[in-house]
Amino acid sequence: MPKIVLVNPLIPPNTGNIARTCAATSTELHLVGPLGFELSDRYLKRAGLDYWPYVDLKVHPSFAAFKEYSQQQAPGRWIGFSTSGRCSYTHITFEPTDWLLFGSETKGLSPKILSTCQQVARIPMAQAGVRSLNLSVSVAIGLFEALRQLGQLEPNLS
Repeated sequence: MPKIVLVNPLIPPNTGNIARTCAATSTELHLVGPLGFELSDRYLKRAGLDYWPYVDLKVHPSFAAFKEYSQQQAPGRWIGFSTSGRCSYTHITFEPTDWLLFGSETKGLSPKILSTCQQVARIPMAQAGVRSLNLSVSVAIGLFEALRQLGQLEPNLS
C-alpha cells in the first residue's frame, strides 16, 4: 500500500483532512518536521474528527530521520508531487511500495528533496493563473489514483 508523506506541513486543518483520507483508505501517514503546528492543535483534531484511532500516524523530527526510517523499514520509490513535475500523475504506474511525498502549503517540496525522488509528478490544471491546489485535495487526487491502479479501492466488508 502506498504511503503518504507530508514534509513540513503548516496548516492544521489540511493535515487533519489528509488524516481522514488516510484513515478511510488504511494508508500510513508520515509527518516530517518541523511541523507548523502542535499535534495537539484543536483545528488538526477537529478536521480529523473522531477518526484519529484509525490513522496509522508516524512522526519524524526531520527529513534525515524520515529518510533513514523509509530506507530501513519500507524501501520503495519516492514520488514527489510538485507544480514543477514533468509528468502528469496519471502517467505514473504506481507500485504498492511507493512513498507519495508532498511539501508544505506555501513552498512545496524543496529542490533538494525533489532531486532525491525517483519521479516528480504534477497535477495538471486548465487555468495557467492557478498555481496549485489545496494540499489535502492534491493528496487525495494522488492517493486515489495510486489505489485505483493497484485495485485497492474496494471496501473491506469483513
